[in-house]
Amino acid sequence: MENLVNFWRDRRVFVTGATGLVGSWLVKALLAQGAQVIALIRDADPQSELLRSGDLRRVAVVNGRLEDFATLERALHDHEPDTVFHLAAQTIVGAAHRNPLENFESNVRGTYHLLEACRRGQPFVQRIVVASSDKAYGTAETLPYVETMPLRGQHPYEVAKSCADLITAAYHHTYGLPVAIARCGNIYGGGDLNWSRIVPGTIRAFWRGERPVIRSDGTYVRDYLYVEDVVDAYLRLAVYLDRPGVAGKGSTSVPNGL
Repeated sequence: MENLVNFWRDRRVFVTGATGLVGSWLVKALLAQGAQVIALIRDADPQSELLRSGDLRRVAVVNGRLEDFATLERALHDHEPDTVFHLAAQTIVGAAHRNPLENFESNVRGTYHLLEACRRGQPFVQRIVVASSDKAYGTAETLPYVETMPLRGQHPYEVAKSCADLITAAYHHTYGLPVAIARCGNIYGGGDLNWSRIVPGTIRAFWRGERPVIRSDGTYVRDYLYVEDVVDAYLRLAVYLDRPGVAGKGSTSVPNGL
């Protein structure tokens, strides 16, 4: 990312979901490159990397929820960011299944609230990256996923992601909003507090001297992405969002050369 350091210096960047796994590391990377970060925070978990590292003291904090449109509109107009990273969402599939209403409120309503606030906040909002998931494709007959596959979520978490991605694309194609979607899956790394996930759950079991839980018969195959690689991809996607064919698209990987 050395060639991108000067790009982020003194830029005002609005980050939703800043206390989450990826959000915390994204804020850290932006601060290291001289950006002025504004973070939307709903709940302040003391175990979040954002708080544990002390990075929270280096950012402007907006307290509120994505479901509150007035909060988003005020935040954008008061701070005038030129870049927005939308990471806030319900990220646990099981939690989305247990409470679909909260899942749809945060992942769907929250997304169109933010995009509408950005639309009204133009021209200073110049680039938006929406963090999605490969779950937006639903159950595919062939793997791996490719960007041309239709979005066919069936269950609450999948449907919320499919809807959010379609809404995001609509804001680009209808209003010209400079936005791109990144569909990453199975992210792991330091500061992951969701113990139901296999990587942090297994590490904690070993740390406690417990037997790890075997979750399958070994026939399933998954790709895993390290959190700092995801951050690198998000930053590069934002930098090159004005390239032809990038805005308005959903990507499951970063194109060669970015």
